[in-house]
Amino acid sequence: MDKRFRSIVDELLDYAPMQNRDLFIESRGQQVIASALNLVRLIKESYHEDIADDLTRRLVRAISTGDEEKFRRRLRAMRESRIKKVESGNVNDK
Repeated sequence: MDKRFRSIVDELLDYAPMQNRDLFIESRGQQVIASALNLVRLIKESYHEDIADDLTRRLVRAISTGDEEKFRRRLRAMRESRIKKVESGNVNDK
C-alpha cells in the first residue's frame, strides 16, 4: 500500500504493540457494535415493522458479506418511492 494513502488506523496498527493492538481492536469492535445497535433501533423507530425487519436483515447481511450495496439499494428505492408519493400528493408518514 502506498504510504501516502494509508489510513490512520493502518498506521496505528503498525506501531501499536500486540497487547495495545488487541485493546484497540476490542475498543473499535465495541464502538461498531454500539453504533450498529443504535442504527437498528433508529430503523425500528422510523419504519413499519416489515420494512424495519427487511432493512435490519439487509444491514446484517451487508456486514457479514462485506457488500453494503443491497442495503443502500433498498434505502434508495424507498427514498425514490417516497418522493414519488409526495409529488403525486399521497403523503404517508412512516
